[in-house]
Amino acid sequence: MKSQVFISAFALLFVLAACNQPQGKKHSDTATSGSVSIAVDETFAPIIQEELDVFHHLYPDANVTANFKPEGEVILDLINDSARIAIVTRDLTEQERKTFDQINLTVIKKRFAIDAIALIVNPENKDTTISMPQVRELFAGKIPLWSDLKKGSPSDSIIIVFDNPKSSTVRYMAEIAGYNKFSSSSNFYAMQTNKDVINYVSKHKNAIGIIGVNWISDFDDQQTQLFLKEIKVMAVAPDRTEPGAGEYRKPYQAYIKEGTYPLVRDLYILNREARMGLGTGFSAFIMGDKGQRIVLKSGLLPATMPTRLVNINNK
Repeated sequence: MKSQVFISAFALLFVLAACNQPQGKKHSDTATSGSVSIAVDETFAPIIQEELDVFHHLYPDANVTANFKPEGEVILDLINDSARIAIVTRDLTEQERKTFDQINLTVIKKRFAIDAIALIVNPENKDTTISMPQVRELFAGKIPLWSDLKKGSPSDSIIIVFDNPKSSTVRYMAEIAGYNKFSSSSNFYAMQTNKDVINYVSKHKNAIGIIGVNWISDFDDQQTQLFLKEIKVMAVAPDRTEPGAGEYRKPYQAYIKEGTYPLVRDLYILNREARMGLGTGFSAFIMGDKGQRIVLKSGLLPATMPTRLVNINNK
């Protein structure tokens, strides 16, 4: 009975795409049972892992295997059909859509959350504010020293650390700064994961790290509590023409919702399944009440739920 109610609530989201399903192909999975692989932007590993944990608890016959990768590899998995679901921060490009059109398959896109990018620094660093014009100059290589960022600061080099050259975070920050790529300065360093970025910043006083906010915003998570002891979160001021201009704010849910924290982006589920299979069932769960409450708890802004104001760093 539980499964029937769950399925019926979201069936209309996918029925129009069902006609794309190849005829004669049999599947052993349903919306709440069987096995399926999905590809997830590594930036969102904490929140998606929690979604999976709850989903598997509610539906013990389901086995959703998530592969956490840089954004570019996630999209390739979706195209190659090694993943039925992709969780990313962008829509398909025109060329990618043409690839699916050639096999007569429609990819369904659903926005389920709004994410924020957090800029983090070492706990010993007293410079914890930055404006959007400074962000652009920073990634253009025009602010190489801490003293260039704020008068009175040490004349030490700013080390900018990001997770992976192929990540959605790198792409987003390059776009927001107005550049096709970051400065070729030797002050830019690529790690592998968001966790690597946090660890690096915790050990290097002159570093600025770029991470997804869900890595440091779920206060019920023990790992988050440990991370917040190792770093500080910077407050960012929007451009003069944007809401909240002149005010420095951290990536709290309320500020994300009202549009006064500038470093935000949509988070999507891309579904190529075109039938009521396990991938579609997991997608429907994320879009439903329980899934959206998990988004709320994680520190991201849910697509369909109210928000709360949480202090992610009181230092």
